[in-house]
Amino acid sequence: MISEEKLVADYLGGEETAFEEILARHLKPVFNFLCRICGDRTVAEDLAQDTFFKVWKNLKKFDPEKKFRTWLFAIAKNTAFDYLKKKKEIPFSMFTDEEGENWLENIAGDDFLPEEILERKDLAEELDQKLQKLQPHYRAILLLHYKEDFSLQEIAEILDEPYNTVKSRHQRGLGRLKKAISD
Repeated sequence: MISEEKLVADYLGGEETAFEEILARHLKPVFNFLCRICGDRTVAEDLAQDTFFKVWKNLKKFDPEKKFRTWLFAIAKNTAFDYLKKKKEIPFSMFTDEEGENWLENIAGDDFLPEEILERKDLAEELDQKLQKLQPHYRAILLLHYKEDFSLQEIAEILDEPYNTVKSRHQRGLGRLKKAISD
């Protein structure tokens, strides 16, 4: 498989299909991340489109010494946070309380009974609701770490925050999730 960095170089060198490959590889994970950050699939579609437009527009600014995926998710996070800051019904600062975590790990496989599948679906929906109640910075860290498999160091780069801040927010987010589940 060709690396993202090579695809960027190929695209900048005139190979149009390279950007299509970048889009094909990353559209679904970016969309899922944005959907869970903003809590609305329709909004997430718009934000994903905005994200990839920004990526395309700024591809020449990408530093090939860095990880492309980290750069991409930083753009997606900024796009989502900008949207949330502008959203009038729920001020950005009013997101408080609980947190949800990688509920996709709990989705049943083919070996589960129908009752178990429904039970797990209910759990996933409950975690998704709790996730939406968290402050966006907690929600973003937990989604990036558990859903997208970024390390805390990579998340610090994406969020442009000190590592220790990300580490403590990760712990606080998990604590809020545990409290929300036990309530």
